[in-house]
Amino acid sequence: MGTAVNPDLLLNLRKFGVKDASICFNCGNCTAVCSLSSEDTPFPRKVIRYLQIGAKDKILRSPEPWLCYYCGDCSETCPRQANPGEVMMGLRRYLTSLYDWTGISRLFYTSKVFEVFAILFVAALVGLGFYFYHGPMLTDRVALNVFAPNRVIEVLDLIMLGVLSFFLLSNAYRMFLAVMGDPAQYPPLSQSAKQQFQNRLIRGIPVPIYISEFKQFVLHFFTQKQFGACGTSEQRKQWLIHLLIMTGYTTVFLLVVVGIRWFQRDEIYPIWNPIRLLGYYSTFAILYGTTYAIIGRLKKSKTVYEHSHSSDWAFLILLWLTTFTGILIHFTRILGMPLATYYIYVIHLMIAVPMLVIEVPFAKWTHQLYRPLIQYLMRVRERALKAEY
Repeated sequence: MGTAVNPDLLLNLRKFGVKDASICFNCGNCTAVCSLSSEDTPFPRKVIRYLQIGAKDKILRSPEPWLCYYCGDCSETCPRQANPGEVMMGLRRYLTSLYDWTGISRLFYTSKVFEVFAILFVAALVGLGFYFYHGPMLTDRVALNVFAPNRVIEVLDLIMLGVLSFFLLSNAYRMFLAVMGDPAQYPPLSQSAKQQFQNRLIRGIPVPIYISEFKQFVLHFFTQKQFGACGTSEQRKQWLIHLLIMTGYTTVFLLVVVGIRWFQRDEIYPIWNPIRLLGYYSTFAILYGTTYAIIGRLKKSKTVYEHSHSSDWAFLILLWLTTFTGILIHFTRILGMPLATYYIYVIHLMIAVPMLVIEVPFAKWTHQLYRPLIQYLMRVRERALKAEY
């Protein structure tokens, strides 16, 4: 099968932060130095070559950009300063836009005007919603569940969860189709396998393989195990920062979207209450991780922080501000400051909701799903190619 060539691909990718791929002369040094590259998945060299020849279809089918965690070794040792680590980062943005059927990801990543407008627009909708529909503002005590009843917030949260899940999962399905490729590439089932699996096939692969390998998705989702395989102590520190942000974000997401009726209460839980402890963990994890990353990007202290796309800043700043305003709400409640609690709560949601609405299905948060999904699908594909039924 021939490969369609897009001569404007490199030019198009500049909008996603891929600026130096053309100067790479494919020496392979980046692949040799990478702790995560293997004989079966030799990156970054292979996909950079795809970029140079304009092989868009091959890039769309490539899992390699999602296997890279950008430790910086390849960029530090590149003899041409082609910055392969940053190329892989830009490719992840580009692939996210290709998976997204709405076109929002592309606009978010390629237009700073749209990026700012989208955040401000959603924030304004949240602010206007509270302005017209908030409950009574009691001043004799803090009554957050009178001002913003958690049952109402819970319904709105679940609606938002359903909408975001639809966009995120439908985009992930497009990724699945691209990465798994043509079902005809897999060895035909033997007669006994046909009788065993009958019509239980997805893209030519028996369903039991998907089920038995699902543990790979769970493992990589919660541990970011692939990043932990990077070699040096400094890289393992980057893995820890990444893991803190991811687990803190996931924890607080579940608390405020799924468990809001237990998390948003007018009574103050005892300090040993599990909900309060989970809140403290997520607060610490996010605040420490994002502060570390923000300072690193300001100082450009490491290779991975030398080049910051506007979407990187948007994610970090929104997440930091969401956490900081959450801390303020906690203290104003403890100190018994009703009006301050209500106003900061509105500001908190005007920051948190745009972050969720935009980041979860269309931007940086998608990495949290796509990375472990790729690890899982690669294992399924490997077994299917070897006919390990």
